[in-house]
Formats: sequence, structure tokens, C-alpha cells
Amino acid sequence: MFAFKDPIVFMGTPDFAAASLKALLDAGVPVTAVVTQPDRPRGRGQAMAKPPVKELAEAHGIPVHQPEKVRTPEFEAWLRQQNPAYAVVVAYGRILPPNILAVPKGGCINVHASLLPRWRGASPIQWCIVNGDTETGVTTMLMDEGLDTGPMLVKRALPIGPDENAQSLHDRLATLGGSVLIETLRGLADGSVKPTPQPEEGATYAPLLKKDFGAIEWKESALTIHNRIRGLSPWPGAYTEFDGKYLKVLASSLGEAAGEKGEPGELLSVRGEMAEVATSEGTLRIVAVQPAGKKRMSAGDFFRGARAEPGQRLV
Repeated sequence: MFAFKDPIVFMGTPDFAAASLKALLDAGVPVTAVVTQPDRPRGRGQAMAKPPVKELAEAHGIPVHQPEKVRTPEFEAWLRQQNPAYAVVVAYGRILPPNILAVPKGGCINVHASLLPRWRGASPIQWCIVNGDTETGVTTMLMDEGLDTGPMLVKRALPIGPDENAQSLHDRLATLGGSVLIETLRGLADGSVKPTPQPEEGATYAPLLKKDFGAIEWKESALTIHNRIRGLSPWPGAYTEFDGKYLKVLASSLGEAAGEKGEPGELLSVRGEMAEVATSEGTLRIVAVQPAGKKRMSAGDFFRGARAEPGQRLV
């Protein structure tokens, strides 16, 4: 069983947060209440769906609180009633004001999916891939009023595969986040973990993702485009146009470094499941695509079905 006996309130919403909550429960941490976003419409039918953290909490009989806002006297009063030793905050989806941060006796512990101070902000997993990082990780910190600027507790790194996309990295970081959280709480309990101020040197910011971030610029290098495709997969997704129609590019690989001769965006060949496209530097092999209104398919099947010829352009 875990050394902590005082109550812990967990605040989180998506799958990434659910992995940390599961780690707490598996370790026997006394999570006495869960705070998560309200149920939202989801999918084509827009049926109301529970957040993953709520589903997990309910399965373990943990009371769930779903306030629309946290900047209210009612929420502060509710949190004070819980009398938590710590609040563990993982991808909750709301910025906590100073009065809320001050309620837990030990503070609010955040699990952040980057090696702080690199990639503070909302979308660190996607931006580290888009920017070609070869390493990332998880940092736990004590939250302050800034955006991911609080003192660090534990930091653990993992490598990023050259063709890894944001979804697979998300899943690995979620698992790592749970283990780092347990390590953090144990270290706080026995005194082996001490808060360390974050340096400002090397700090970068990962803004919220927008759909237009996915537009492919074929005048960029093959490596830059490849990183954008895998960093924005599965959402919002990288995209281009072919024959005047929207085309989502789901997966790619790097072609020849020197590349075949061709103008940026020019279709050079279609072989097997792949299509080779010229860029400003090297070639890009498109592996999988999704035309508007259709399902995922191999790039080879798409371009053969479109009767594409070498020399046609993607824009």
C-alpha cells in the first residue's frame, strides 16, 4: 500500500489522464474524489459521452464532481470540504486560479508530457514531433500561477522513433506519466524528492492545435513535411490537395535524400502502397491517405484509383 494516508483529489479528463489515475489506484493511493469535465456530445450521433477519467472513477466507486467552471466560490468550498493533502492534476482542461491552487495542503501536482521547460503549453506531444525532437518525456511539477512554470519534481525521458506519430507517443507518455507520478508521490512522502525551480533558458511553448496547422507546404524539405504529418496524426491531420480535392495525409516516410528531379509537390511515381512526391529537399513517400468523405487507404490505391500520372501536382 502507498505511504500517503491523507486524501488526494484527482483532476483530469482524457485518456492521458486516465492512465495516471489508474496508476494511483493500482498503487493503493487514497483517491477520495475525482474532478473532470462535464459529459459532452461526441461522434456523428452527438450522443452524450462520459470523459475517460469519469468512467474509470465510477468503475472504482470514486465520487465524481463535474463543475462547468472552477472559478466559483462553490467549487472552492467543495474542494475545501475534501481537505486534500494534494490535488493531482493531469490534462484537466481548465486553468486553476491561485485560490484553488492554495487549497491542498501540499499543493497541486501536475503531470506534464514534456521535459520542462521545453514545450510548456497545451500540445507538447504534437509539437515536439513537428519540430523534429528525438527525445521527450514526462515532468511532474508543483503548479503555480504561470503556464507550466512551477518547480519541477521528477523528470524522466524517452526517445522518439523516427517514424513515430503523435498517437503512439501519446500512449507511451501516458504510461510513463503514471509511473513518474507514483515515483513523485513516494519521493515526497520519504523526502527524497524536492522541488527544483525551472530554468527559463530553453523554454518553448506548444500552443493549442488548429486545423490549418496541418496544411502541407511542398516547398519545405521532405523531413520537415514528414515531421508535420506524423506530429499531427491523428488530429488535426496534415493535408494537401490533389486534382482540386482535399486529401488528408495520414502516414509517410522519407525517400531518397538527393531525391528524383521534380518540382515541389510533383508526383514522381506510384509503386505498391506508396506514392513518391518531390519536395524542396529530398522526396517524401506518402504511405496512407484519407480522401474527403472516405476511409483510410494506401496512397498507392488512391492514386491508381484517381488514374494519376507522374508530373501531376499536389498543392
